[in-house]
Amino acid sequence: MSPTRRRLLLAAAAACLIPPRLAAAQGAAPVVAAASDLQFALPPIAAAFTRDTGQSVRLAFGSTGNFARQIRAGAPFQVFLAADESFVAGLQAEGLTEGPGDLYALGRIALVAPKGSALTPDARLDDLTRLLDAGGVTRFAIANPDHAPYGRRAQEALRARGLWDRIQPRLVLGENVSQAAQFALSGDTSGGIIAASLALAPDLAARADVALIDADLHAPLRQRMVLLTDAGEVARAFYAYLQQPPARAILQSYGFERPEG
Repeated sequence: MSPTRRRLLLAAAAACLIPPRLAAAQGAAPVVAAASDLQFALPPIAAAFTRDTGQSVRLAFGSTGNFARQIRAGAPFQVFLAADESFVAGLQAEGLTEGPGDLYALGRIALVAPKGSALTPDARLDDLTRLLDAGGVTRFAIANPDHAPYGRRAQEALRARGLWDRIQPRLVLGENVSQAAQFALSGDTSGGIIAASLALAPDLAARADVALIDADLHAPLRQRMVLLTDAGEVARAFYAYLQQPPARAILQSYGFERPEG
């Protein structure tokens, strides 16, 4: 198969992965591919952008790794907000971005348990250890470490506390961290490790006990955004808006730490 034909087939496959309403709307507004941990923080930023500029964007949420694969296959995104900057670096190396992009946040992970669970969340996972020792962990949710950065950091924290091998048979893997949050709070699990930004959202926080996991248990979640090579004027304006004080204030209200550089 020729390289050109192969790329056309990959692009067609990528288009099938994009929700139809987004694909249909791309002519009206640029589509922003955003990591699932931004599910609650990014909509108010997009709304403020529309209010202040009269322009609008469409938001698509999913796992960073899956979005990176779709971008490589030709998906029509114009801005990419990744939960792990290494995915942006990979796309830049392949000539699919406009430069290296910018850090927009430092993410954190949180241990959550549905109300009534036998698990009491804490920063060092001590009660999870106790519950495992007692045989009291039924199922436990994290995002899939193979393509979700928050899943990788959950794995690192569990490894750091010597729990990974013991808890693996009980894991329920979400396709992304948003789905992992749904699993963690479904009542069918003892809890899970999700993005702090999701755990702080009012509708989730009302249903869960939450503890921010100590940052020394995992590598930093350096979150980077970048303009893709087909970015238009509205996408560029939104990208610039994300770096302004109003947008940064919203991100901080959802637990994202401000990056230093």
